[in-house]
This record gives sequence, C-alpha cells and structure tokens, in this order.
Amino acid sequence: MILKTETKRGLAVVIMAAGKGTRMKDPSKAKVMYELLGKPMIHYVVDLAYNLKADKVIAVVGYQRETVIKYICTSYPKIEVAVQAEQLGTGHAVLQTEAALKDFHGDVIVLSGDVPLLTAKSMQQLLQHHFHTHASATILTAHFDDPTGYGRINRNNDNSVKKIIEHKDATDEERQVKEINSGIYIFDKQKLFDGLQQITPQNVQKEYYLTDVFEYYWKHQWRVSAIKATSVDEIRGINTIEQLKEAETIQLARLHS
Repeated sequence: MILKTETKRGLAVVIMAAGKGTRMKDPSKAKVMYELLGKPMIHYVVDLAYNLKADKVIAVVGYQRETVIKYICTSYPKIEVAVQAEQLGTGHAVLQTEAALKDFHGDVIVLSGDVPLLTAKSMQQLLQHHFHTHASATILTAHFDDPTGYGRINRNNDNSVKKIIEHKDATDEERQVKEINSGIYIFDKQKLFDGLQQITPQNVQKEYYLTDVFEYYWKHQWRVSAIKATSVDEIRGINTIEQLKEAETIQLARLHS
C-alpha cells in the first residue's frame, strides 16, 4: 500500500464504539460487541483500520466499556482508547480523542464500530480522492434507491460538496437526490478539532453532531470532497438483530465469492 508514503502525512483512525444499541434488545451488551460470524462487529472495523496502515487507532468507548476495552486491547495491543462517559453525539465522541491526537499531524479517518462491512478498497479510494482533490475533509457517500431518512449530498459545479441536507430539512426537490452521507469521513486533523471547538448542540437531545463541523469548513471555504462507496452494502449500519442477520448473509457471500 502506498498511501502514506505518497502523501508524507500521518494517518489516524478514530472508531466510534460508545453506543448502547437500544434496538438490539439486550441492555447488558454494548452494540459493537454483537457478533457477526463469530466475531464482535468492532473486530472487523479495527481490522480495517490496521489494514490501512494507520499510525494511530483510537476507539471511543462508552456503554459497557469494560467489555469492549478488554476485547479490543487483547486482540489489538497497540490500540488506544478514549472514553465518552456521556453519549452526547458523534461530534462529542470524536472530541474525546483530542488528547490522544495532541501530537499527531495528518489526517483522521472516522469510522463507526457498527458498520462492519466496509472494505479496504472503498477506504483506499476515499483516501486517494481526499489527497488528489486537496480536500480538508472527504465524505464517503452511497447511492440509495430509497434514501428516506438519510442526509442528502448537495454538490457544487466542481463536484465538491456544497452542503449536507438532513432528510427532515430537505425540500421535495432535495429529497429526489439519491446520494446519501454514510457517516464515514476523513478530515485534516487540525481543521477537524478547530471545527469541533465551534459546534453547539442545536437539538432537543443536546447532542453535538459531527456533521455540524462542515458548516465551519464551508464558512472558511475549505474544500469538502465526496466519493461513492464501491457497494451500498458496505455502509449499512447495524441497528437491529434483523440487520445483523442480513450483514451475516452478505459477509458469507463475500467469503464464498
């Protein structure tokens, strides 16, 4: 893999793994510890991070964190852990890694511990696109025939991202857009944390959303790029036991292809 030597920049991966998984029906278990073909979901995500030759891998843990920490630190001794004691949103989760990344310079990939089907191929394409477009941030997107509920990607004429419109805020015309935000990103580290310091909770839950960082980027006219995932299956998050079973079917098909 030539990604890091090509750019002369550091690469860190932050894995969000603090969630409760309310719809998984077992309050005693962290969401990312539900097993996919005999291994916890987070195993596949950490494995991907190391396949990308990241200099640092940091898991943000919260709910039932002792179990998660024990598993990932036993399986991956070099991994670092940041604790999100209160689950106050994705932006707040990434902010918990600031101390661990204090002396790091380069780009930060943000992955979700409940998105286990993401492939190295799509992530390599995301990295290459990020570097080649000289972006300050790059979003992995996907084309959904039915994008209901997802944030839509609105592009400029030069193909960079103009804005992300949440489904509930979209006009009828904007809801016709089929390209959605997957929640997988790569950021210039310094600009990411500059932006995180500026976001405020604009919702009833008082949560800090990572997507709010992009408003800070656009305000400063920093380029935000986007590229579609190789397959829509890759970016599906696991929120229910049914979705976990579907993911197992997809993973089995991959193994036998």
